[in-house]
Amino acid sequence: MSRRDVVVVGGSIAALTAVEVLRMEDFDGRITVLSEEDVPPYTRVPLSKGVLAGTESIDDIVLAPLADDVDLRLRTAATALDLDTKTVHTPSGPVHYDGLVIATGGRARRLGTPDQQERVLRTHGDCARLRDALAAASSVLVVGGGFLGMEVASTARALGKEVTVVDLALPLDRLLGTVVGGYVRSVATQAGVRIVVTDGGVRLQGAPTPTGVQLVDGTRLEADLVVSAVGDVPNVEWLAGSGVAVRGGLVVDHRCRVAPDVVAAGDVTVTSVGDGQLTRSPQWTNAVEQARTAVQALLHGDAAAPYRPSRYCWTEQFGLDVKMVGEPDAQGGPAVLDGALDSGSALLAWPDAGTPRTVIAVNHRTPPAKLKRLLRPAQGALLC
Repeated sequence: MSRRDVVVVGGSIAALTAVEVLRMEDFDGRITVLSEEDVPPYTRVPLSKGVLAGTESIDDIVLAPLADDVDLRLRTAATALDLDTKTVHTPSGPVHYDGLVIATGGRARRLGTPDQQERVLRTHGDCARLRDALAAASSVLVVGGGFLGMEVASTARALGKEVTVVDLALPLDRLLGTVVGGYVRSVATQAGVRIVVTDGGVRLQGAPTPTGVQLVDGTRLEADLVVSAVGDVPNVEWLAGSGVAVRGGLVVDHRCRVAPDVVAAGDVTVTSVGDGQLTRSPQWTNAVEQARTAVQALLHGDAAAPYRPSRYCWTEQFGLDVKMVGEPDAQGGPAVLDGALDSGSALLAWPDAGTPRTVIAVNHRTPPAKLKRLLRPAQGALLC
């Protein structure tokens, strides 16, 4: 069909990419972007680093401005979707579409009770509040040892704060494997970070502002500032009753389609890995790549190429630049393609150099594009 009105719901990098691809594909109809945030689309990557440290501002992280012919509506949340009438409902009234891109992303997962003002880091607003609290704190307790939690810990430690990270498992092993995860942890501990592993969950203590956590064995850890970095939750509640498939996220097919004339991209989505299991990939690269596929499918249908993820991610913490492509299953000893971890720069592959399924660069000059080319062809396999 000839589309004239495309609505993009969300203000994320996936939303911005969708708009850019629409224009690159010579779509000359109306584009309306609905974002519940109060600032234009921005990159979240520096929030845990320069913005939290106070060396960058929101102006520094706002992405390329949308063209004048794009109707960007800030502070406009989508509240419901009607597939029959092709309408997105908002507090300010209905918005009609003949093509819809859902890119509502996710929100920070919380551990606390409703009466607790839990510190999290997901939006620029979260970051502004956390930055102010961090400036007044001398000690910081980070709950969660994933990329975000360890990046927050790195920033706090660089600012001279006493830092403790608590998690259910050794931080970063699940994401980077035991070899690289262990190396990054060693650098973190040498920098003065205390790491606590608890066999069970934690409970935030104190209200309205948490002042510590209690472990399952009764141990209490306290700090001036407690930060929860325990993952995210897809923003799918507004889709209730719409008829789209929601199972731990918005289910998309191998071309990022949701329903007739509706596609989705980014952290809000889940995809099948081919065995009936659904998976999420809440990463910057995935959001961009899915948005490209989604728009192609919206405009060209089955003629569009299916989504082939590059499975690339990265983190910067404690003076380390870590880039990974492939699955987070880098267990056992790697093949060393260049350098050595002991020297502070290495290019590593698992399970071997001939047919690697995972490649990790630590403070290594190899650019992302070359890392992706190092993987065996099956790593670009179709998610369907």
